[in-house]
Amino acid sequence: MTKKTTPDFAKFEESSGVIFKNKELLRRAFTHRSYLNENRGTEFSHNERLEFLGDAVLELMVTEHLFEKYPDSDEGDLTAYRASLVNAITLSEAAQKINVNDFLLLSKGEAKDTGKARQYILANTMEAIIGAIYLDQGYDGAKYFVSKNIFHLIDKIIEEKSWIDAKSKFQEKAQEKESTTPLYKTIKEDGPDHDKRFTVGVYLEQELIGTGEGQSKQEAEQVAARKALEAKKWL
Repeated sequence: MTKKTTPDFAKFEESSGVIFKNKELLRRAFTHRSYLNENRGTEFSHNERLEFLGDAVLELMVTEHLFEKYPDSDEGDLTAYRASLVNAITLSEAAQKINVNDFLLLSKGEAKDTGKARQYILANTMEAIIGAIYLDQGYDGAKYFVSKNIFHLIDKIIEEKSWIDAKSKFQEKAQEKESTTPLYKTIKEDGPDHDKRFTVGVYLEQELIGTGEGQSKQEAEQVAARKALEAKKWL
């Protein structure tokens, strides 16, 4: 079987500003388990252990950053901010901005999937990169990378109020103000199975209050609920 050409990881180092002492760590951060399953006999490891480490390192750094940035926010809000900053959607967006896609080592099957599955692969790879930098260059090296590529995203999250659990908030307000419980209905599904787009409406009684789109029904429901909160001026 012909093996996939190895990406030029030096280009990632150049664009990210992080030069690895241990180049094997860098390669491992981009190696998905599926690639090794398809290329048996390679001496490299997949990135799941680095992902485990990077997840913990990232959470600590984000917690520290938010604690200092928002001195007047309580524990509940800080927890919601952090969840919004380290979730798969945010991390995959950060990964795309630094072209992580160009360096992934995936099986042929995984390489074809550009939908929700790829989003999770990108987010997990971002965590693995952070874990690799932490091992290679310590806390300060990893924090440089995280501060450059992730910390600033909290500003957009706060501005758009995407840290709010919109479904819970809308249900709470609907029951408080109109004594009813919101109902969510899927209006439309588009795209192939591996890259679906869902359109969901949220109703109070029979009235459509807001609609939202997303790559999953859950994501679309959150968008619909946020739009409904805005429509009702309940934010």
